[in-house]
Amino acid sequence: MTENEDVLVSVRNGVGILTLNRPKAINSLNDAMVAGMSTALHAWENDDAIHTVLLTGAGERGLCAGGDVVALYHSAKAGGADARRFWYDEYLLNAYIGSYPKPYVALMDGIVMGGGVGVAAHGSVRVATDTTKMAMPEVGIGFIPDVGGTYLLSRTPGALGLHAALTGAPFTGADAIAMGFADHYVPHDKLADFTEAIVADGVENALAVYAVDPPAGGLQEQQGWIDECYAGDTVADIVAALRGHDEQAARDAANLIETRSPVSLAVTLEAVRRAAKLDTLEDVLRQEYRTSCASLKSHDFVEGIRAQLVDKDRNPQWSPASIAEVTAADVDAYFVPADPDLTF
Repeated sequence: MTENEDVLVSVRNGVGILTLNRPKAINSLNDAMVAGMSTALHAWENDDAIHTVLLTGAGERGLCAGGDVVALYHSAKAGGADARRFWYDEYLLNAYIGSYPKPYVALMDGIVMGGGVGVAAHGSVRVATDTTKMAMPEVGIGFIPDVGGTYLLSRTPGALGLHAALTGAPFTGADAIAMGFADHYVPHDKLADFTEAIVADGVENALAVYAVDPPAGGLQEQQGWIDECYAGDTVADIVAALRGHDEQAARDAANLIETRSPVSLAVTLEAVRRAAKLDTLEDVLRQEYRTSCASLKSHDFVEGIRAQLVDKDRNPQWSPASIAEVTAADVDAYFVPADPDLTF
C-alpha cells in the first residue's frame, strides 16, 4: 500500500487509520486523496487483520473543508474533464463508505464541510465534538450540495436540512446529531484518549467510556419557525416567509439566502425534494453527479469560486441575477443525465 503524502495510511492493533494530511488547506480533498482512501479501504475490506477503520484529519482546524474547488474552477474553465473525473471517483467513494462492511469511525472535529461531509457522514460511527463546524455551503459558490449531502439533508427532522442547504450556514456537532449527520458526541479534549481507546479496546468500549450526551442543538430549538417558513413551494416563497417572520433568526436567514446564487438555490431546493423520494444513497449520488456536471457549464460555478476563493472580492455577479429570474427550464437543465452517467 503506497502512502501518499496527502493521505496517511497506517494500521494499529487491527485499526486501519486514514489521516487526511493537507492541514494548510484544512485537508481539502484532491484526486490523490480520493484514490488513496479508496485503495486502502478496498484492501482492508478483505483483510481479516483489520476490524475497524478510523478517519481523522491532520492539524488543528478540522477534518476536511471540502473538495479542492480552486482545482475544479480551473477545470471548469478548461472544459471540465478533470472535474467530472474527480466527482465520479469521489461519489463512488462516498457510496462505498456508505455500505462499508466494517465499522467506519469518522472523527468530525473542527471544520467538516462539503466533501468532508461526504467522506465522514456516510460512515457507520460518526463522532461529532464541541468544535464541530459542519456545513454544506455550495450555494455560496454557485454549486449544488453533493457527496450524498442531499440524501442527508432530505432526511433531517422537518425542514432543518432545507434551512442548512439554502443558507449554506454552518451548524454545530449537537445539530449534526439532531439532523442525522452524526451519531455520537465526544468532547474535543477527549479525542486523543478516545482514539487510543479505539486502538486498545475497540470502538464500542471507547464510545462507552468517552461519548456523552450532546447539548441542545441551536437549530433544533428553532425548528418551529424553520418548518413553517421552508414549507413554501419556491425559493421566493421561502424568502418571503422568512422576511415576514417575527424571529430575527428567520430574517437573518433570508438575508443570507439572498446573497447566494439564485439558480443554485432553485436547483438545490428541487434536488433536496427529489432526493427525499429516491430510495438509496447511490440513486441520490447519481442525481448529484448530474447536477454537478451541469454546474460546470453554468456561469455561477466559475463566478462563485472566483469571487470567494480566487480574486476573493466576495462580490459574485450571479446570472440570473435574482431569484425571480430563474425559470423552470433553468432548473430542469440540471437534472438531465450526464454523459456518461454515474454507475456503481
